[in-house]
Amino acid sequence: MEIQRVDQSPLPLLSLNHVSFVCQSVRRSVRFYEEVLGFVLIKRPSSFKFEGAWLFNYGIGIHLLEANNKEGKKKGKINPKDNHISFQCSDMRTVVRKLEEMGMEYVTAVVEEGGIKVDQLFFHDPDGYMIEICNCDNLPVLPLSGACPIKKDLGFNTPQQLYGTEMPNIRCAVEAADQAVMLEKLVTVMMDLSF
Repeated sequence: MEIQRVDQSPLPLLSLNHVSFVCQSVRRSVRFYEEVLGFVLIKRPSSFKFEGAWLFNYGIGIHLLEANNKEGKKKGKINPKDNHISFQCSDMRTVVRKLEEMGMEYVTAVVEEGGIKVDQLFFHDPDGYMIEICNCDNLPVLPLSGACPIKKDLGFNTPQQLYGTEMPNIRCAVEAADQAVMLEKLVTVMMDLSF
């Protein structure tokens, strides 16, 4: 199926709302997302006719859906190139220590670009879905086109703020101060590459 473009403007998106995972045991997965990743169980609409749970934190929701069959996803080897959801963290050493205390298996990787290093850590949830923890904010976000499609964090920290009646003023993220910082980082990277 080919997508036909009527106009050049993208969909009027605000932010990523949630990710949804089919799981073998909603109860076990809720415990994992609460205890390991710090999500909070929130009210789920009662009109759903299937088992599930909603969790929220860090400006994003996790929706868990009970599987119809109990065969489940095979965990397999931890593969950083597999589909995954990634969370930004403030202290990679603490993440490693806590995962080791919980006896969780994980793999690490380091990405480097122009002298900037990003630490990555990957592990599975109880159903085999890949989770990444990283310090990716070390890398600047540099749009490859002259357009300004990047939106800043809109400040939705709670579901009440997101679904409230008053919406924040949405602006392009690449404002003057951001442009200056991005340009400075780009010049630094370019200078590193040219020597």
